Amino acid sequence: MSEAITEISEQPSVCEHVDVLIVGAGISGIGAAHHLGEKCPGKSFLMLETKESFGGTWHQHTYPGIRSDSDLYTFGYAFKPWTGQPIANGGAILDYLGEAIEDDHIGSHIRYQHEVLSASWSGEQQQWMLTARRKDTGETVYFSCGFLWMCQGYYRHAAGYTPQWAGMEDFKGPIVHPQTWPEDLDYAGKRVVVIGSGATAATLIPNMADECEHITMLQRSPTYFWTGENRNELADQLRELDVPEEWVHEIVRRSILKIAKDIQYTSVSHPEVVKEELFKVIREYLGEDFDMSHFTPSYRPWQQRLAYVPDGDLFEGIKSGKVSVVTDNIERFTDKGILTTSGELLEADIIITATGFNLSVMGDIAFDVDGQAVDFGSTYTYRGLMNSGVPNMAFMFGYLRTSWTMRVDLASEFVCTLLNHMDDLGAGSCTPTLRAQDQSMTVNSWIDEEEFNPGYMQRGKHLMPKRGDHEPWTFSADYYTEKDQLPLVDLDEDALVYVRAAESAALAG
Repeated sequence: MSEAITEISEQPSVCEHVDVLIVGAGISGIGAAHHLGEKCPGKSFLMLETKESFGGTWHQHTYPGIRSDSDLYTFGYAFKPWTGQPIANGGAILDYLGEAIEDDHIGSHIRYQHEVLSASWSGEQQQWMLTARRKDTGETVYFSCGFLWMCQGYYRHAAGYTPQWAGMEDFKGPIVHPQTWPEDLDYAGKRVVVIGSGATAATLIPNMADECEHITMLQRSPTYFWTGENRNELADQLRELDVPEEWVHEIVRRSILKIAKDIQYTSVSHPEVVKEELFKVIREYLGEDFDMSHFTPSYRPWQQRLAYVPDGDLFEGIKSGKVSVVTDNIERFTDKGILTTSGELLEADIIITATGFNLSVMGDIAFDVDGQAVDFGSTYTYRGLMNSGVPNMAFMFGYLRTSWTMRVDLASEFVCTLLNHMDDLGAGSCTPTLRAQDQSMTVNSWIDEEEFNPGYMQRGKHLMPKRGDHEPWTFSADYYTEKDQLPLVDLDEDALVYVRAAESAALAG
């Protein structure tokens, strides 16, 4: 179980071996490491992180005002109380993650600037071999592990998604994607057009507005917004009563989840009621005469994320006249800005494309199992946690409506229970495997498009694992369902095929 230098036949002569290797040191990887240390204390582990520091998304994104679009009572971990404002800026979130690393002494397990290039499973040796490149030295290094835990996130960090429009080369100013924000971008006194209307645009715009001459949010289609004070009244009351922070965190977490569940389910059963409640709050800022078509999507609430606007800062910007909203399509870029389909020229010095992510599956790493390349889009998901035909590997994919991290805690509980169960069985590997009754399953996409249909998922759905029409080849993406289901999973179900250590030794011998 100790970390050791291991010689592996037909592989590089020197590599570092651990029981569990975690890819990614963002919010998912740090959460996984906590649970692993707590529930599987005998397991050695390492974390490989491409960047020079921890944090993932919160390290990558540096645009003005970067903040969470989920409250930190649920976006934070169950095991670490959150004590700040519910909607937190990126710096505060990084501080929180840094504290989690320090609390659990995880830092010594993290190898920064290690970009994983390939992962190969050997059935004979019952282990994974990973090839990585050290970005600081260019050196190729190797790691082996009994179990691989992919916590690298779901989008490509190197570049965000920017559609190609006619005339982009004609525009005289910079075209910037928020994901790769230039440190030296000067927007003081400039006219800025932000393409997009999601959480990123809603964050950028009010945080740039005071310095810009004017900033325009150009949207092809509107987004549902909701707003309120950036405080939690229940948390404030509990603190006034000197309730311990651990209790405050848990009580407020449960309260927020209950309210969110009611809104989510009501959005399906009574969408017009939810829509009117959302509109009512916006009208309080902008007045009854404001053209609400700019905030009226064609889909029902919660088919895409509701973008949260703390303290109504976006609407305050619109009310002040520093921010305007245009709902139109782009005809082309010109040297002066953007010409819309309706013929309006939006003059700009800077154009920002807040147009979303490029989906990345398993970090774009080349996987193979016993020499056969793995196409994850051809696999079936096992409960949204593992993949058919892929041994000893779990991947972390959080919730898209409930806070992402709510699933980090649930999934980590499952993986740690599985690792301990394998030890009890004396098993070297566990492979989700389609049974005879599964061969004729109806094929469904990763996410039910009627329930949730963000653009990045639509563009990349062919890359994601498939869902079947019955358990265990499903992924509900619903916290309120999974919180009751996952802890009760029978790890001896026949869809999980175990190879015991004695059997693997016989194969090798």
